[in-house]
Amino acid sequence: MIDVQHWLSALPPGVIYLIVAGVIGVESMGVPLPGEIVLVSSALLAATGVVEPEWVAGAAAFGAIVGDSVGYAIGRRGGRPLLARLGRRFPKHLGPAQLARAEQSFARHGVWAVFFGRFVALLRILAGPLAGALHVPYRRFLLANAAGGLVWAFGTTYLLYSVGRAAEHWLKDISWAGLVLAVLAGLGSTWWLRRRAQRIGSADSTPDREAAAAAGGQPAAVAPGADPVPAGNEH
Repeated sequence: MIDVQHWLSALPPGVIYLIVAGVIGVESMGVPLPGEIVLVSSALLAATGVVEPEWVAGAAAFGAIVGDSVGYAIGRRGGRPLLARLGRRFPKHLGPAQLARAEQSFARHGVWAVFFGRFVALLRILAGPLAGALHVPYRRFLLANAAGGLVWAFGTTYLLYSVGRAAEHWLKDISWAGLVLAVLAGLGSTWWLRRRAQRIGSADSTPDREAAAAAGGQPAAVAPGADPVPAGNEH
């Protein structure tokens, strides 16, 4: 991420905004690109005055909303065969296991999977194409997509912008010991959040393994064109 930030800092602000929108937009279409790394790096550059935070956030939100909408259209037209081809092309990111987890999230949470998926690396890539392939109603998809994109883009940008500004102040007015303690606290909280996310992911995957074992090791397939989203979870 430091290399990305250093590379971006050598570019004009307008080009940085275009890169943020472009990388996040292509990632949202279903291509695994480091969209979050680009956003984080640009937000930290905003804290140093290289770029403006509102333009970084706006570019990220634009890329997320438009990219997800394009991904939705592609998924609706290409369906599950398209997702299978993406899985073969990017097996580490979009393989059968990742696709099954994403489908499980849609089945459990309905259109809210699009909103919360913006904050999860896997669903951030798959939400648009998968929602289109599963024929999620576009109006509901667009509402969740726009809300998730705006909250994610502006929340992430201004959070990191504020942290960067505070860190710059600390470097001037607080001892190195205080800075080290703050860094250790941040690393500890990040470790705890990752551990909790892993536990939640493990808990979500347990019912699938049990169901597969009960069915002789064959997980249930989603019929092409069918909408596995329960009616009660569409809202």
